[in-house]
Amino acid sequence: MSIVGPWIPEGRALDLFAGSGALGLEALSRGAKVAEFVDVASESVATIRSNAGALGAGGRALVHRADAIRFARKQAPAAFDVAFADPPYGLGLATAVAALWLKHPFSRLLGIEHRVDEVIEGGDDRRYGDTVLTFFGRR
Repeated sequence: MSIVGPWIPEGRALDLFAGSGALGLEALSRGAKVAEFVDVASESVATIRSNAGALGAGGRALVHRADAIRFARKQAPAAFDVAFADPPYGLGLATAVAALWLKHPFSRLLGIEHRVDEVIEGGDDRRYGDTVLTFFGRR
C-alpha cells in the first residue's frame, strides 16, 4: 500500500478479483472516498459485504458480483484513481487485465499481483519470492 499511497486519499479504488476485499478495504482505511469490489463468486461477495459491514464502511463500499475483466472493460477511462487485481494464478488473467488496461486505462494506477512465471511486459515489477506486483500508472 505504501507504493500506491499517493493515489488513495479522497480517491476512488477498484478491487478486481476481490476475494475477501482486503485490498479495497485497506484503501478505504487509508482515506479512499469509495471502493468498488468485483468478484464472480457469491461466497466472496458475501464475505466482502460482511467485512465491509464489520469495518463500518457503509455506502463507501460498493460490491459487484461480476466478471472482473468484463466489469473493468465497461468503465470510463480513469474512472478510478487506483485499481488492484489479484486474479487466480495459472489462468493468464493477470496478463489479460494488463492488456485491457493498456488499451483502456480504467484507472490512473493499476497494481496486479501474479506469479513470477506469468511475465507481464511494460509495467514496473516488484518481486516478493514467487509473487510479483506489476504496476502501471498514468498521472
